[in-house]
Amino acid sequence: MIGSIKGKIILKTEKFLIVGTDGVGYKINVASDTLSRAKKIGEEILLWIHTHVREDTLDLYGFLDRQELEFFEMLINVSGIGPRGALAILGIASIQTLKKAISTSDTVYLTKISGIGRKTAEKIVIELRDKIGEEKGGSSLQEELDTLEALKSLGYSQGEAREALKKVTPDIDTNAKIREALKILGGK
Repeated sequence: MIGSIKGKIILKTEKFLIVGTDGVGYKINVASDTLSRAKKIGEEILLWIHTHVREDTLDLYGFLDRQELEFFEMLINVSGIGPRGALAILGIASIQTLKKAISTSDTVYLTKISGIGRKTAEKIVIELRDKIGEEKGGSSLQEELDTLEALKSLGYSQGEAREALKKVTPDIDTNAKIREALKILGGK
């Protein structure tokens, strides 16, 4: 089982990285957040790996930190959530926000994810709520949704808005989050 890979980025696409180490290039599926934080081609990277084996494929899923890997592995243990679905979930918000949505049984927030319906969101909440416990601190999920909608109304895509919100200070009010997100989006 592969636990981590350290090597140089050979190729960077919208869904995966190819990381070269000792003459071998590993195709590693990553979340959009990991792609945006990954370094440039030719630079070295360390990814924590989940090896997913099925009868016809062997896929690698990479994460920049162990907390992301552990949350990913919790998600794929929920019936009906596969590795690609788990990556999509990790791509929409920070782990802290996702844990808060699960611990507060906010299925509406989880259904904002493409491909996650009400029943699947309820399964995620039921199966993971006790494992996660109660998340404290940070802003409410409604404030985050309001901030997201405000950024979308200003012409940003949902993906751009979510990426910016992941980088915003969590313990500030909605207006301050919007201002900070706009600074981040303006810097691109």
